[in-house]
Amino acid sequence: MKSILGRVILSILIFLNLELLASTYKWSAQANKHEAMVNEAIHLKYICEYSDKAQLYVIEFSPMTENEKYTIELLSENEKILNGKKINTFEFVAFVKEAGKISFSFDTTMKKTNKDSIQNTVLGRDNADYEEFTKRYIRQKEVVVEIKPTISEIAGEFVLSVKQDKQSIKAYEPYHLEVKIEGNGNFKDLKPIKFNIDGVKVFSQKVIEDIKLTKDGYVGSWNQKFAFVSENDFNISQVEIKYFDLITKKENKLIIKETKINVEKAYKKDELLDKEKKSFEFNYDFIYYLLTFISGFLFAKINFNTKRKLNSQDASFKAKVKNAESLEELMIILVLQDARKYEKLILEIESKNVTSLNKCKKTLIHFN
Repeated sequence: MKSILGRVILSILIFLNLELLASTYKWSAQANKHEAMVNEAIHLKYICEYSDKAQLYVIEFSPMTENEKYTIELLSENEKILNGKKINTFEFVAFVKEAGKISFSFDTTMKKTNKDSIQNTVLGRDNADYEEFTKRYIRQKEVVVEIKPTISEIAGEFVLSVKQDKQSIKAYEPYHLEVKIEGNGNFKDLKPIKFNIDGVKVFSQKVIEDIKLTKDGYVGSWNQKFAFVSENDFNISQVEIKYFDLITKKENKLIIKETKINVEKAYKKDELLDKEKKSFEFNYDFIYYLLTFISGFLFAKINFNTKRKLNSQDASFKAKVKNAESLEELMIILVLQDARKYEKLILEIESKNVTSLNKCKKTLIHFN
């Protein structure tokens, strides 16, 4: 029995040692273009092909980085066996930030399980005084790309759409504006839009990116919403976002046109009061007693359901209030819900008179 076991172990060791000696590999590197614009996506592909299944090899290759010259992100990593040979493929996307000639040359570590590790694993020995891997460092083939200058930090293919309310609103009623940019390119370099208008409170939600990395850059959409609150007419100035159009190979602009908002002024308290009429005096006591009698009669006859059911809109508003993570976020929720109704609380939050988020939440939930 021992003789058979020994032969089996010897056969395994011989087989593994032969594979250890037999495996060879070859690396190749390529880029999908030799010329690119600043911040245009460059697809880099690195392939390691082995002479066999190469079960003893492990690759460490992670050049993902961001520095002053470029940003490199991992697109995919794949391993497969084709015709009995292992193939490792690594794909990256690079965005170069400045014009000039750029050279991509990265280091790779080839880790191979060594003889001692195989023997200790097969024979069941527990020995910590050996290295499990032998390492070999390889410098990848140099890939050179010529980067051409542009006047914009953005490069790609983009389409702009704008949603906005009617241009006539009431005083303190929020005017909504939504900006959406779709297409492909370096979406992450798009900066949030800012509006600064005298006499107007501008509330802006965080930018929402729904993007996916591809070999042509990021594909998807970029979205930002605004609410403007004022008691007087105001203008939203034109906004231009410059970018290099990769289809036309020219500089282009995404333009949010200027918009003039007409605001219907709020009535003052004294304007709402009717002037006193001395020609006719009405005794309201009679009306008061009559209404009291009627209301008492109705209460006696009608069964009221004291439990108030929340409609879907109330429930949605309460959920938003409950999930707010800061006073600033809560203030935006109130503006978008009903700026006039919650005007006092909005002003208190803005002036820092209110500092407790939980207290505000409890008050709003109880009030509604």
